[in-house]
Amino acid sequence: MSHVHVIGAGLAGLAAALSLTAAGRGVTIYEAGPAAGGRCRSYFDRELEMRIDNGNHLLLTGNKAAFAYIAEIGATDLMTGPKLPIFPFMDLKSGDRWSVKPNLGRIPWWILTKGRRVPDTRLSDYLEMRAIANIADDKLVTNAMRRGKLYWRLVEPLAVAALNTRPQSASAKLLGAVMRETLLKGGAASIPRVPVDGLSEALIDPALARLHDRGTDVRFNSRVSAIRIADGRATTLQTAAGPIELAPNDAVVVAVPPWVVADLLPFVTAPDKYESILNLHYKIDPDPEGPLAETGFLGVLSGTAEWIFAKKGHISVTVSAANEVIDDSADELASIVWLNVRDALKLPVEMDRQVPPFRVVKEKRATFAATPAQELRRPEARTAVPNVVLAGDWTKTGLPATIEGAIRSGRTAAEAVLAV
Repeated sequence: MSHVHVIGAGLAGLAAALSLTAAGRGVTIYEAGPAAGGRCRSYFDRELEMRIDNGNHLLLTGNKAAFAYIAEIGATDLMTGPKLPIFPFMDLKSGDRWSVKPNLGRIPWWILTKGRRVPDTRLSDYLEMRAIANIADDKLVTNAMRRGKLYWRLVEPLAVAALNTRPQSASAKLLGAVMRETLLKGGAASIPRVPVDGLSEALIDPALARLHDRGTDVRFNSRVSAIRIADGRATTLQTAAGPIELAPNDAVVVAVPPWVVADLLPFVTAPDKYESILNLHYKIDPDPEGPLAETGFLGVLSGTAEWIFAKKGHISVTVSAANEVIDDSADELASIVWLNVRDALKLPVEMDRQVPPFRVVKEKRATFAATPAQELRRPEARTAVPNVVLAGDWTKTGLPATIEGAIRSGRTAAEAVLAV
């Protein structure tokens, strides 16, 4: 039986390895860095003296591939969140606060109740929003519906979070794909879930443990610098430790970022425009009775901060599609965002005089830009080389660059290998 070499230990690579080992294939994983997880991992920050996530990720119960992965690695109890679908928001400019509370069933009767929908919206607005799910052309998010209260207070914040691209250039088709599988499928598919402890503890470490139990060889600090192709197939992986010769029936899953694929497989067309994400971590205990108490997170409008999360011993803030501010100094960013946090969480005004200890994490190439032009550059899992397949949230998953897309891509890559 053939052996499979998986390059990259992010979620896509781990998902591929899980599917392959479940089917009885031997797998070796090569990870260039010292830890698995890619953009979805935790680490100990020496300055804050605590463990933090490198970013913030919110799953919804409609993310079927993600929750199947979580079940497979035995991590269901390591995720938490509210019992019912609820999305709290706050507008820093107006001071308004509201929560969107879909009902569990598929028929959206929640839009008939003022206390459950976005304030000052009409039923016709929700029909427009629902129509986004049917968009199949290159329409942009800003042109997908009338830009009234529902757009500004729900659709745009969700679009920026899901697509990590500003709505004036983002693909409405990709937003529609996300909405079809979550919000428009009913509240039962829209219940938020976050890790109890950290991203690595919930999504990465249990996967590595399961793969270890299945005999998988995971090699950290093992960068694959080249893939040699001869006679129409991959024959050799070049690493710092030397070449690794592939057996005639071996396969390779390339689960690395698109700019790395450009070096390994120059014949592959892949996204080449990227969007940044900023994550800021403040060492301050969340108020157990404050605005984050009910859900653990809060959507913020009219500021630099976009989503605020309660974490153990700290508060974490995400700024998506952050290309315009990514090069600002950490001190400047931390000060500006802290003012947003102070107002959103109803902290005493005097707390703006000294920003708590913080860590600013910048990811300049966090995701591909979710534009119609970049969507055309996303490749299928199969390549022109029969024993080489691709995995990654940037491949042609039908979704933007999300955890769900990454895991789905890994499963698809494994299926392609197993079908040969």
